[in-house]
Amino acid sequence: MSAPLCWLDLRGAGDSRQALAEEAVHQRFDAVVAGDPADLAGLPPTVTRVLVVAGARGPEDIGVADLVLTMPGVTVEAGPGVRLGEWHEITDRASLDRACDAVRRDTVTLLSFADPTNIPMEIVLAAATRSPGTIITAAAGVDDALVHLSVLEHGPAGVLLTAPRPGDATRLARLVRATSPKLDLVTLTVTGIRHVGAGERACVDTCSVLEPDEGILVGSWARALMLCVSETHPLPYMPTRPFRVNAGAVMSYTLADATHTRYLSELEAGGTVLAVGADGRTRKVTVGRVKIETRPLLAIDATDPDGQPVNLIVQDDWHVRVLGPGGAVLNTTALTAGDEILGYRPGRERHVGYPIDELCHER
Repeated sequence: MSAPLCWLDLRGAGDSRQALAEEAVHQRFDAVVAGDPADLAGLPPTVTRVLVVAGARGPEDIGVADLVLTMPGVTVEAGPGVRLGEWHEITDRASLDRACDAVRRDTVTLLSFADPTNIPMEIVLAAATRSPGTIITAAAGVDDALVHLSVLEHGPAGVLLTAPRPGDATRLARLVRATSPKLDLVTLTVTGIRHVGAGERACVDTCSVLEPDEGILVGSWARALMLCVSETHPLPYMPTRPFRVNAGAVMSYTLADATHTRYLSELEAGGTVLAVGADGRTRKVTVGRVKIETRPLLAIDATDPDGQPVNLIVQDDWHVRVLGPGGAVLNTTALTAGDEILGYRPGRERHVGYPIDELCHER
């Protein structure tokens, strides 16, 4: 799936227009929008130059515009190669209906919404299902843009920053184009398990439904982590909780994203943790809650492919599970020497979650 389109609006930017346009071009924005053809004149052809016609008549000369957007019912004269579309401001049911018709018909539709609710956007996106046109929604800031892009899971094709400030284009480009890389998982070999008394363990409840072969990577030492599976698999005495991973002792490392570790005790509602599949695919998910409770603990000892020791301390209970090769679900209390667990070696030591090159022994 391609990254969402990023558009920047120069209308109302005042004396900052040139600087904002230069930032957008530098960040490889897909389009720059203006209400005056003169504001598009200096832009390179690598960016789509969009002219919005707000009145009942368009200008006699659209300049270098590649795309002209008009209000519903307004027509303009455009030369060959210039695309046409409509700009719809949704304020009531009638304007919503017109927008639904437009997204089924037009090649490009720009939408703005008067009220602070996503319901009209959901309706328009649903109306556009399987339509070939491009939908861009106007967002007042980067945070609003990110919300738009998650509506109905996929959001519109792109977003328009309508009130950009210096740095907004850079931040939006970085966030929408960020990818979660696939990790090269390794096979760890269990050498034994030990009962290690009681302590605090953390269950990580995410705001996402995790897949049967998904979990989070957890370990006592930063150099190697084990893949703890989500509670998507049936248990005889309790319902499944597909949003949860019974992860491990509170001091354990996990991955907040593909490069940064966090202690389980540091995770909190609204933060992120990296969900990892048995094939190494990853995605950042939002943490909804972390439950820390005193429970009996079990130490899992293993070795990595180079024979280096690996350790994970989890709740000492049969229903706590890890994943093996091929997505095999393994109950931790039933592990025996020789069993294989999926794991990951971050490769470098850690300081406050960041990879660092320095002497560090963990045991």
